[in-house]
Formats: sequence, structure tokens, C-alpha cells
Amino acid sequence: MCGIWALFGMETCTSVHSNTSFSKIAHRGPDAWRIEFDKKVKNSVVGFHRLEIVDCLYGMQPMKLHQYPHLTLLCNGEIYNCKRLKEQYGFSYETNCDVECILHLYATGGIEHCARSLDGVFVFCIVDSAKRRVFIGRDPYGVRPLFRLYSTTGVLGICSEAKGLIDLAHELDGAAWNLEPFPPGFVKEYEIKANGRTSIIMKKPFYNIGDRPFFKPFIPYDALVSEDIHANIRTLLTAAIKKRLMADRRIGCLLSGGLDSSLVAALLVKLAKEANLPYRIQSFAIGMGDSPDIRAARTVAQHIGTEHHEVIFTPEDVIRVLDKVIYHLETPDITTVRASIGMYLISHFIKQNTDTTVVFSGEGADEVAQGYIYFRDAPSAEMAHEDSLRLLKDIYLFDGLRADRTTAAHSLELRVPFLDLQFTNYYLGLPAAARQPQGGVEKHLLRSAFDSTDLLPKSILWRHKEAFSDGVASAKKSLFQVIQELVDSHLNIDALEKAPGKYPHCTPTTKESLYYREVFEKNFQHQSHFLPYFWMPRWTDARDPSARFISHYAADKQ
Repeated sequence: MCGIWALFGMETCTSVHSNTSFSKIAHRGPDAWRIEFDKKVKNSVVGFHRLEIVDCLYGMQPMKLHQYPHLTLLCNGEIYNCKRLKEQYGFSYETNCDVECILHLYATGGIEHCARSLDGVFVFCIVDSAKRRVFIGRDPYGVRPLFRLYSTTGVLGICSEAKGLIDLAHELDGAAWNLEPFPPGFVKEYEIKANGRTSIIMKKPFYNIGDRPFFKPFIPYDALVSEDIHANIRTLLTAAIKKRLMADRRIGCLLSGGLDSSLVAALLVKLAKEANLPYRIQSFAIGMGDSPDIRAARTVAQHIGTEHHEVIFTPEDVIRVLDKVIYHLETPDITTVRASIGMYLISHFIKQNTDTTVVFSGEGADEVAQGYIYFRDAPSAEMAHEDSLRLLKDIYLFDGLRADRTTAAHSLELRVPFLDLQFTNYYLGLPAAARQPQGGVEKHLLRSAFDSTDLLPKSILWRHKEAFSDGVASAKKSLFQVIQELVDSHLNIDALEKAPGKYPHCTPTTKESLYYREVFEKNFQHQSHFLPYFWMPRWTDARDPSARFISHYAADKQ
């Protein structure tokens, strides 16, 4: 996890001005930073904030290699097949840094070949001064964030977070401009003109959700057993975690006690022992008092043998960090803000009290394996499958965004094995009916795949799905109710009645939602298009996104 930043074609961009915007993403990489003005490309500047994870000595960016002196690379990512690519193509690496392979792939095969060959999570920017081109790419699920600023006059800016570009946008001398998330699974190519300004000449997807990856897989497809789906699921999820052990810093895991994080934690502990990592895996749970998640996570930690930490937070903690959370998230989405508070607080604890830097988590399982409770109401297996694809396509706007920003705000690197391309390709290719909830149990297929093992206690493996805000609080008072009580005094009913005229896009309909929007607008005025729609469950008439309002929600009946 790092922070990348670049600007092309802005004549008035001084060193001081650049540093002011560039420094706003310093939390993404506190170990080192570098900003460079490229003499070969007029009015261009590139910057990098580094969090040292792999090759702490020689992995600094912007990266340039002796073999390609005309190329400059910025990348926030982890490329899990970097060594395989070296063997496959005979590359001669100058560093031990995993992202070096991006320059070799581009130089020998072009930008599309480069992006399609990467097994990992990434956003990258390649500046080719010889061809006067800028190439930008982002991983298929958008696990790593990227924003693009573009003006009608050809000014191009990119940054890991919007906060690093918003001030520059207002300095564009009246030119029309647009600031937006860069689309996952795409590469774009820009021509650099003599004055440093740019024009786009290519925008192309290199991966579609559910496709078989182009790169050589970690597990050969012919090694999978066609008649044993459960074994294949176990094999591929295990492989997804194993390849993500690549790190020179300590690894830990978030542990809510739910199925997803518990599976990841249990497999992580098993694989860490096999890899002889020189430390015990730390696990982290958060809740208000003796919440359901705290109790369940404690059970899992005792079963798998982690060095376990429990973080207890209060309503006062919520109000203390709420505005900070919205600023880091860069979204006013109701569900995302609610679910981010606990993750933000636990990330702060990890940073302040431990030496864990790489954190595994269970994001992506609900989207891939139909884990949301509303999937029980899907009209058909095919419609459920289509909604899985929709959720995965947009995960970078919701759960993926939450997971990245709350951890990155505290200089942690998140890893999400459920979004591994080979695993998701296989799982989404299974019969649609097999992936639906069975007997009122969501993620039934995933649970069944591990039912014959002793990896987790049965009480955890088959634990009811919790609404996140219920899991960290209690059945008597959900976290979102705590938030609503806290923000109620800040806004009156008149402000809510005026919301449709003031905010016609994604109009707030509750005081809670309006509060989120007001804080968002203070930092990112008129940028509500970052959020195309509010996350809501489908096939239900619930007016609040919390799963608690779905009729067959059963977690509080346990």
C-alpha cells in the first residue's frame, strides 16, 4: 500500500503547490517520499509516498531501470506473480521489488499485454518520454484506489485519493474539469503534447468480471478435480492466501468472528506456520462492550491460536472520529460510513499498539458467494448471479473503498484473498443454483466446502449472517442507532426538507444521511458523482440499508 500522484500540463504548478496537494496522501506511505519534475516532459511532475512492504532497500519510486531509461513507473500494488513472470519471460530484474515486472511487460509486449499479465492488485502510471505517452491502469476489482482529474485544456492529474487533486482542480483558471474514480479493469493511453498537456487516445478494458485470467495461474486448471467442487474451493482459497504472504513486514488479520474473516484468519495461521514465519499471527476484533462479534472472534482466536487483541469502543469514540472517517472515505454512502467506523478505529489501534503492517481481511466474500441476506429473496438463480456480478463490478465504490481507506488512513496494507482472480473466476463459473442460499443459509456452498475440516468450529462456520452495525454493537441497540442519536442534534427538520433542492443527486432522506453529505461537501464540494447510487439491498421494500430491516433477518434470534 502506497500513494501515487502525478500531474501533466499545468504550467502554474510550482514545487510548493505540488507538495501541498501531494502531501495530503502522506498517510498512505509514511516510510519515504519522492517528488520529481521530469525535464524530458514539460510541465510534468510525479510523486510517490512509500509504505515499505517488499524490497525495503531498492523498492523506491518513481522507478526507473537502466534497461529502459525513457520509462518512469509509479505503482501502488502487489504483483503476486512477479517471480513467475521473470521465469516465464526471462526478464532480468534490477531490484527485488514486485512491481518492477510492470516495466518489463510494457517494454516487451505493450500496455494491454502488461495489464493482462499481472496477478495482483494495482494502480500504475507509466510515462514513456520517448513516445510521449502516459499509460494508466487499475486492477479488475479496483482493490487499489485511483482518481483522475482531467480538464478541457488537457491538464491530467492522477492520485490514489481525491483529496490530493481537489485543490489543484480549483486552480485550472476557469477551465472545465472533471474529477472521478479511474475505472477498474481498464487501461488508458494519453499523448503528451509539447507544452505537457495531454489528449486521450485509447481507453480499453483488459478484464471482464468472471473471465478466466490471461496470466499463468498459481494453481494449474488441470490440477483441479472436476467432480469435487468443495475440494477445488478449498484449494483455490488457500492458494489465494498463500500467494499474499509476500511481505517483509509483519502480517496480521482482522477478525470479526463472521464466516469470511474467520476462514481467512484460520487459513492464514495454517499457511504462516508452514512458511515458518518468525512470528505469531496477530488477530484483531472490535465491538462495543461484549458484542456478538467480540464473542465470536474470541472463539475463533482460541481455536486457531492467534495472538488476539480486542478493541472496545464507545459512542463517544464514534462522534470523535465520524467526520474524519467521511473525509478519508471520500463518499457519503450510508452503509459505507456506518461500516467504516469500527474498521477505522481498529486500524488506529493496530498502528499505535503493534508492529503489524500487512492486514488480511474477508472483503469480497459477500459479493462473490452471495452472502448478503437479501440474496434469499432473489427471484431466480440467474438474477442472483447477475447481482453478484453487479456487486463485484461496483465493489470499488463501497466495501472495497471502505476497506482500503480505513486501513490506509493508518498506514496499513490490506489484502483481500476473496477477490483473487483465479478464485473468483472458478467460483462464479459454478452452476448458479449451487451458489444461492440454501435452506435460509447464505454462502451455503462456501460453508459446505469447509464443513468436513476442523478449520473452524461449527458454530462459526454456520453462524448466521450479521448486519455489520449489529455485530459490533448488540441486538438491543445497533451501531446505526447510536450514530443517528449522535447526529440528530446537529440538524433540524428544516434542513432535511430542503435537501432535495440542495442535493438533487443521491438526495439524503434522513438526518443521518444529510449529516454525512454535509461533511462530504465541506471537503469535496460538488463531487457527489463519486457515488452513483446508495448501496441498498435488492428485492426488498426496506428503506434503510441495514440488514436488520429485512424480514427474515435472524442474527438477533440466535
